[in-house]
Amino acid sequence: MTVRRPTGDELVEMLAALANPLRLRIVARLAGGRDYVSHLAREIGVSRPLLHMHLQRLEAAGLIVGSLELSEEGKAMKYFELADFDLHLTASALAEAATTLTTSDPVKGPGRKEHS
Repeated sequence: MTVRRPTGDELVEMLAALANPLRLRIVARLAGGRDYVSHLAREIGVSRPLLHMHLQRLEAAGLIVGSLELSEEGKAMKYFELADFDLHLTASALAEAATTLTTSDPVKGPGRKEHS
């Protein structure tokens, strides 16, 4: 199986998401298997609103995947699990990713359209 290397913009987004210690702890926890938001919040020791904010950032970066499911009692529960990703950082991988960046502006960030 061939693993597609992320584009420069995707790599910047992934690394930025992983640069936060709480998000890194979320990824580590999900490495043990999928979990639902309330349980994950208790396990990590943060509020659900704060956890949601970090989960959204990880999901936007393509590192985790969320799915809504109904419990046996009919309650909607949001589950998250790790996405299938493989980050292997080498000098050549970084050089290749740098050639695909759409912007180099650190304020505007990757992939954002410039407005005139």
